[in-house]
Amino acid sequence: MTSQTDYYETLGLSRDADAASIKAAYRRLAMEFHPDKNGGCTDSEGKFKSVSEAYECLKDPQKRAAYDRFGHAAFQNGGFGGAQQGGGDFGDISDLFDTIFGGSFGGGQRQRGPARGADLRYDLEISLEDAFHGKTTEVTIDVAVACDSCEGSGATPGTGVSTCRTCNGQGKVRTQQGFFAVERPCPSCHGAGRKVDDPCRKCGGEGRIDKRQTLTVEIPAGVDEGTRIRLSGRGEAGANGAPAGDLYIFLHIAQHTVFQREGTALFARVPISFTTAALGGEIDVPGLDGKTHPIRIPAGIQSGKQLRQRGAGMPVLNGRGHGDMVVQIEVETPTKLSAKQKELLAAFRETETGDECPESQGFFTRIRDMLGERAN
Repeated sequence: MTSQTDYYETLGLSRDADAASIKAAYRRLAMEFHPDKNGGCTDSEGKFKSVSEAYECLKDPQKRAAYDRFGHAAFQNGGFGGAQQGGGDFGDISDLFDTIFGGSFGGGQRQRGPARGADLRYDLEISLEDAFHGKTTEVTIDVAVACDSCEGSGATPGTGVSTCRTCNGQGKVRTQQGFFAVERPCPSCHGAGRKVDDPCRKCGGEGRIDKRQTLTVEIPAGVDEGTRIRLSGRGEAGANGAPAGDLYIFLHIAQHTVFQREGTALFARVPISFTTAALGGEIDVPGLDGKTHPIRIPAGIQSGKQLRQRGAGMPVLNGRGHGDMVVQIEVETPTKLSAKQKELLAAFRETETGDECPESQGFFTRIRDMLGERAN
């Protein structure tokens, strides 16, 4: 430290100053005493360092809390940051706050012991049909499981596990760091609280081995892209008999050739002939439910019009009912006409008055009006 002057006094603040006041005072004083503005004045340089030191402490809520309670002694013999005097780093900042403020920081008393195994992720692609109906499938993964020789204990069968002498089975050790009592995982047993006298030869004393497993996964109807299925206890086994983590199956829906999905709605673009569009009629659209859904086409329908079939969409996940199937009409113009068809269409064109296609008639009327306005 460059100074033992009270940090609040250095910044010209009261002890109840808020974060904004601390920052404003620092900026003002830093500009005032910055060496570049004072021609390298030694006195200004010293004040600049004191101001910076005070700000570095008070801007940090954790450091400020420790300083408010213990003053400069909070940062001696290791304290926050910097090199520790023969102690190594802090194991967990919550250990430090348990000691400063009493009790447990952020919740109940934390238990030491063998760490729970890691959670695992598996990405599974399914078809839209599978998402609609649900299915039972299998996945194969390589995962660390409890050693079948030592049953996860890590000890050679017939031998035992002894209490760690370094921590007396607590899994943690406490050391004094100035005014702080700091707890960290025991360096001998790594937090387990016990030591294997004769390690299992199959797993090397770790209590787990790598193994390929085939697991059954139940996929419910209505799942969507990114749906996560949790298989409890099917993740990586913990060391030395600790509980296993979980396996999370993330679902991905393959692109469908006909339908696109938005929530519980199914969308399909359906082409129809221009005669059906003009005269109306009915088309059959097969759904993912295995049924054929008749869709009534009103006469004079235009491309882009959407027709809705209630209850023919995706099932509601973990609920009741289905969404809708939405059919978007695309009117297709014929590209191959026989001589007879051309003759009939030519005859039809001769009978057109313009009222048959109000949209196009209105468009060209607006064009003529616009050109007429320009001419005037």
